[in-house]
Amino acid sequence: MYDPAQLSALSAVIRLGAFDAAAHTLGVTPSAISQRIKALEDRIGTTLIQRGTPCTATPTGARLARHFDDLTILETALAADIGQTAAPARLRVAVNADSLATWFLPAIADHPMLFDLLIDDQDHSADWLRKGEVSAAITGEAGPVQGCDSFPLGALTYRATASPSFVLQHFPNGVTAEALATAPALTFNAKDALQNRWVEMMVGKRVPLNTHLVPSSSAFVDASLLGMGWGMNPAALVDGLIAEGKLIDLSPERPLLTPLHWQVNRLVAKPLAGLTVSIRTAAKQTV
Repeated sequence: MYDPAQLSALSAVIRLGAFDAAAHTLGVTPSAISQRIKALEDRIGTTLIQRGTPCTATPTGARLARHFDDLTILETALAADIGQTAAPARLRVAVNADSLATWFLPAIADHPMLFDLLIDDQDHSADWLRKGEVSAAITGEAGPVQGCDSFPLGALTYRATASPSFVLQHFPNGVTAEALATAPALTFNAKDALQNRWVEMMVGKRVPLNTHLVPSSSAFVDASLLGMGWGMNPAALVDGLIAEGKLIDLSPERPLLTPLHWQVNRLVAKPLAGLTVSIRTAAKQTV
């Protein structure tokens, strides 16, 4: 058995990134936090926190912190089963930015728990589960990560969009490999492969893109409207703008579909069954 106070201190430091912030949240002194972390590290026999600004977890520290969060979920469910009240549980979830910007928040809003949402590309979010740093994730992988249950959510529809003036300037003869090689593109971050996937689908080969990096779903739409570049936007965010003529769909007959799945650690799958239902229902209405 691990000391709950020590695990709580570890989880708080990792979540907040600082010993002082963890102490304030838990109502103890920074010295007490430091002593609890040190005692836990001595017991485990390895470093759990990389001290710095911010403090970050080692792989073992992240796994122990998730263990504490999972136990809290189970204990909160147990308290409800026996008619007791408990502090809200905390769930750490990896989710892609476009799901967060379109359908994910309404799915979780009515559930009485605290959420730590980590943003990552759907093609990489399952790695957080493998490392033991989250208890659930929205991922592009269909096969369940070891120790998890996987639920299909449908496919998020993306449309290649640009402003009318941008299309007139850069695609006067349609979408060609030559035009794509010079027209500025929009990319969410280095992990974002959607634009490259669409280009290969359209012209049958990879084309090096000149691209802006715009790490925000809403700013991605704004950049498209402002004529900064073309990019893959979720249909839920741009269908209205396309209907109004403010954006043009570069391939209305060939949207890009990105399958999504909800993966949840089996240890907490049962107490999170209601959340899973809400997520699958909300996704079905949008994805």
